[in-house]
Amino acid sequence: MSAKDLKALTVEGFERMFNEGDLSYADTTIDPGGTDHQEALGTEFIPHLKDVVTKLRAAFPDLHFEVHEAIGEGDLVATRSTMTGTHLGRLALGPLAALPPTGKKIAVPHMHFFRYRNERLIDMWHVWDVPALMRQLGVPAPEVKAERVA
Repeated sequence: MSAKDLKALTVEGFERMFNEGDLSYADTTIDPGGTDHQEALGTEFIPHLKDVVTKLRAAFPDLHFEVHEAIGEGDLVATRSTMTGTHLGRLALGPLAALPPTGKKIAVPHMHFFRYRNERLIDMWHVWDVPALMRQLGVPAPEVKAERVA
């Protein structure tokens, strides 16, 4: 597949899985031995990604990822996107799991790198602005104290 085709596949993945909730898309486009590099070693990529999508869509029923840029070279695709939605359910992920629904709208920047082999996703790296999400939901950021280094 060309870099252009991989970019189209990546954007389609955001649309089908996150925006439409079509979890079966993961079964046909992700390598079962693939790796989400933000998770612990041994995490099964496909079930993990399906779980994340399910939890995000439960917390934000109108979840939408808008991909602003997709850049491809060789077997790699990089994206910059914004996740939007309205917080109407519990976000059963990470430090915000205990937060009840706020009814607030969010717009959170994301960046991803995807590596493909044989037209299937094998590696994913991602960064999302969790402090921005916390601010938008009205959650105070944890206090960080600077330490003086001698």
